[in-house]
Amino acid sequence: MRAVLGAVAVSAVVIATVGSASGSAAPNGGASSMTPDHVGDFQLTDTTRIGHRLSYYQYAPAIVLMSHKVGSPLSIAAAGELAKLQAAYKDKGVLFYMIDSADTRDQAAAEVAAKKLEVPILVDDLQLVGEQMNIQREGEVFVLDPKANFQVAYRGPLDDRFSKAAPDTRAPAAKAYAASAIDAVLARQPVANPRVADKVGQTIAFPGRAHAADFEKISYSETVAPILQKKCVTCHQKGGIGPFQMNSYEVVKGFAPMMRETVMTKRMPPFFADPHVGKWSNDTSLTPDEAKTLIHWIEAGAPRGQGEDILKTHAGEAPEWPTQLGKPDVIVQLPSFNVPASGVIEYQHMVVDNPFKGDAWLRAVAFQPGARPVLHHITSGYSPDRSLPPADIPGSSVGSYVPGAGIQVYNEGTGAPVPAGGKLSFSMHYTTNGRPMTDVTKIGYYLLKTPPEIIRRAAVISNPIMAIPAGEARHKEVAYLEFPADALLYSVHPHAHYRGYAVELTQITPDGKETPLLSVPKYDFNWQLDYDLAEPLLVKKGTKLRVKWIYDNSVHNPANPDPKLNVTWGEQTWNEMMYFRVNYRWVDETSHHVRNDLQAKLMESRIIGFLDENADGKLQPSELKGPYAALRSRFAELDLNHDGGLDLKELAAAGMTHGAAKRLAETDVEQ
Repeated sequence: MRAVLGAVAVSAVVIATVGSASGSAAPNGGASSMTPDHVGDFQLTDTTRIGHRLSYYQYAPAIVLMSHKVGSPLSIAAAGELAKLQAAYKDKGVLFYMIDSADTRDQAAAEVAAKKLEVPILVDDLQLVGEQMNIQREGEVFVLDPKANFQVAYRGPLDDRFSKAAPDTRAPAAKAYAASAIDAVLARQPVANPRVADKVGQTIAFPGRAHAADFEKISYSETVAPILQKKCVTCHQKGGIGPFQMNSYEVVKGFAPMMRETVMTKRMPPFFADPHVGKWSNDTSLTPDEAKTLIHWIEAGAPRGQGEDILKTHAGEAPEWPTQLGKPDVIVQLPSFNVPASGVIEYQHMVVDNPFKGDAWLRAVAFQPGARPVLHHITSGYSPDRSLPPADIPGSSVGSYVPGAGIQVYNEGTGAPVPAGGKLSFSMHYTTNGRPMTDVTKIGYYLLKTPPEIIRRAAVISNPIMAIPAGEARHKEVAYLEFPADALLYSVHPHAHYRGYAVELTQITPDGKETPLLSVPKYDFNWQLDYDLAEPLLVKKGTKLRVKWIYDNSVHNPANPDPKLNVTWGEQTWNEMMYFRVNYRWVDETSHHVRNDLQAKLMESRIIGFLDENADGKLQPSELKGPYAALRSRFAELDLNHDGGLDLKELAAAGMTHGAAKRLAETDVEQ
């Protein structure tokens, strides 16, 4: 709830400031010198694939942004001088970033590595931020005042040395424009020279500016409404989960400022995978052209123009069950549960009789929460009837629900097995929100008519001994699983609680090559999505799938339940989880040749995976943490082959099995 309130507050700021984008002119006048009075909220990703949202940094006393261009001597020199300013103002909390609207992220990352640049580069690949700020050249410095709605307190060169094409930084600056502006903002005083019109480095091309006069001609009927119909209306219609119905031009016009903010901050549409890492069959994000079209149309005043309003004439209502699947083959209604207005609710474990006749194979699962605001998640499983002979097919999850989740559709040719008899069990996590609600959740199951050849498997990469220090803003936790045989990866699902900030999945092949498969630069707890690969990925035997979670346990995280808490694994939302589900198939497994042995071998690697920080397959003394720290005193004794590391066999010989890990950590993994 706190995260939602924070988003509303940010939207209010943007609505109040978008209208001032025309800005003020520098002393020499002219359109090219126009500077916005304020910078509206945005999110950009840096060269390490971490997202940065401007509104997050409203706590800073000042923010300094400088335009950058790869390969330019002036940009390199300016970056070095900016780093000196960053060091000088570090203790005062001033934040420094460069913005690159001219180059790709790979190009910017290569320059950071080659030149050892110390100030982070935010890559403006759509150029929308650069357009908003009216960046003209490299080396332009913007000093923002977060306490005044991110007012542009200063715009101009870093100092008088950068008013020349070839700045000489060996001599000190005679006029330290940016430093003087920072000092004034920190002192809450007016900046003496807020706009310095001296030209700096090379011009940065913004092709969109050449067409700015045409933005008013963007057709709502032919261009804008179809984008909204395709990417937004599914949620924003009667009965949908969106907060308003996008059913007419008038509604869209009224919400245009908020829509602009959600697109600029990459909050909507809700699909958060970095577009430069991986391809996804369920990608609902705006294409670059769609995003630019919407922003340009809104900034042109959201003109109506001529033509049919298809949002009105084709307004619909959210169906009870997914349109593409129709009515489920089997519907299960879970027992009713009354959620009080406040307090802590232990996980509710609901069990129903298996509703399927004989062995069943699921092709899709759809959840219909009865009280969405208080239902944190549902996990499920199959419990066999021990009085019956062992089933011919393995049991599996029978679907899961998390905030923002859609339907779960299994890949063609695959299915999730559910043996006959037994029970279906559901772990229900409810959180109170200030008013009592009653939940009666329904689950729709779609069945395959004949058994598939392929069994869809699942495993969780996690770290049950995670520990996040109080107040830490960018805490890292890593874990991996090592695949004992070839597999095809279909889908992945990251999960954390309110402190989750960013997450990345990397493939490490046996030759040591690392390839990112999924990157979520800014995680959103309210939208915990599956990411379905556009094409299944072959994961070769011996490959590690490694997850890195970044957590924000600082006071600056508006959703943080308690920044003073040293956070460990736990089921409640004020605790945290380091969780990442992967769905795959074993290449050598079919429904007629089940390989449960491979599943067991995969999970054996878990104990190494959440301790082995350098992913070399064995543990050094420094990697023995939490309940395993006690092994350091016995390290030489346990290192049976004397190679300086403990492998899985040596840990097993010491009694450190997966089960022991769970008992020592006194925790468990969400299944």
